[in-house]
Amino acid sequence: MSILTITSENFEAEVLRSDVPVLLDFWAAWCGPCRMVSPVVDEIAEETPGIKVGKVNVDEQEALASAFNIMSIPTLVAVKDGKVYKSVTGARPKEAILALFD
Repeated sequence: MSILTITSENFEAEVLRSDVPVLLDFWAAWCGPCRMVSPVVDEIAEETPGIKVGKVNVDEQEALASAFNIMSIPTLVAVKDGKVYKSVTGARPKEAILALFD
């Protein structure tokens, strides 16, 4: 699957109403650890068809970052059936990110 840019406008349709689990990557362009985890998130999007992957730029989507109480980035959030299932903050290896969906 390709990576989606998640905004306040498409959040409900792409995340809350998704028929598959969603991985949200809360990030910012100035964030070094975000740049480290980004290729890993990209790999997950390409290699895991059962998970929808979306990226939320916290500088552009302040309302979404606030709604998820994002205090540090990167924060990775697993959403299933429209509800937050698990989340982690900081750069993680691929296996740890995929474990959010176990």
